[in-house]
Parts: sequence; C-alpha cells; structure tokens
Amino acid sequence: MSVQLPGPVARVVDAINAGDTEAFVTAFAADGAVDDWGRVLEGPEGVRNWADSDAIGAGARMTVLSADTDGDTTHLRFDWRSRVFNGESEAFVTVAGDEVKQFRIPPA
Repeated sequence: MSVQLPGPVARVVDAINAGDTEAFVTAFAADGAVDDWGRVLEGPEGVRNWADSDAIGAGARMTVLSADTDGDTTHLRFDWRSRVFNGESEAFVTVAGDEVKQFRIPPA
C-alpha cells in the first residue's frame, strides 16, 4: 500500500485484502461498528457479518487511492472490487487508541 495510514486503518485494509476475517474483526473495538450506507452492524458479530456478506466473503480487494487523517478520523477514497460492488467509494474510519471504532461508508 503506497498511501500512509494510521495502524488500525491499515490493519482493516490489509485484512480485507488478505481475506482474513479474524484479523478484520479483531481490528475493531468491542463496541466497534460498520456503517454501510446507513446499515449499521455493531460489535464483533455485526462486524463479522458485514465482512462475510459484503467484503471478505465477497472476495473484496480494496485499493486505497488517498487518505486524509484529521484527529481520530481518516477519510479514505478507494477502489473496491468484489462480487457485491465494484467502483470507487469513500469511507470514514474513526479510531480510538489502537482500535477501529467505526468504519462508515456514506451513501454515494
């Protein structure tokens, strides 16, 4: 990955690209969440469900095009390839310490 990312954000991207659901889930805080176009999945089970249905389970590859970090939130622009969605998108990843609190993909 050529774009510099905070450690927890890089772990999420790396886990998706490695197809490693366990690494993806453990990158999140116990009360972490994925918010995909307003569909919020909370806690380890919710994060795992999203990984299984929309990301890792769908063969996703995430190429970060740009990243801008302000405080505890990193705004990502990325190219996404999977059996569910293909194209450029954006996400806002909020971290607390060394864990992801929220991975939010806003509606296009």
